[in-house]
Amino acid sequence: MKKTFFIFIIAILSFSCNDDDHDCPDNEFVGSWKLIEVLADPGDGSGTFIPVESSRTLTFKNNGIITTNTSLCNPYSDEIRTSGSYDVLEKKIYTNCEGANISSISFKMENEYLILDFFSLEGYSQKFERVQ
Repeated sequence: MKKTFFIFIIAILSFSCNDDDHDCPDNEFVGSWKLIEVLADPGDGSGTFIPVESSRTLTFKNNGIITTNTSLCNPYSDEIRTSGSYDVLEKKIYTNCEGANISSISFKMENEYLILDFFSLEGYSQKFERVQ
């Protein structure tokens, strides 16, 4: 009985996700996302999301890589970086862009929309909807 219980516990531990595993099935960010709205606050907290026409997409992959068809360095730089990494636990995208204010981007899920929060004194965010 002890042997069966021990084997059962080892099997569960072998197949469970750990904190560093981006392949966990509960990674709700995996997939492709299309930019639909931006929020540029004037600095007084009154900003709201405004619809935009954009072909910008982001793809979160199972292996912790994020890719885009534009640049991860937007909106603060013309530098082109089409891929980076992300951490689900920290909710951060790491861009490898040269500017300190764009080297990482916070992200979250809000009402089934992906929200990127860029470092800005006034506040700048982008809203994406899932396309895949």
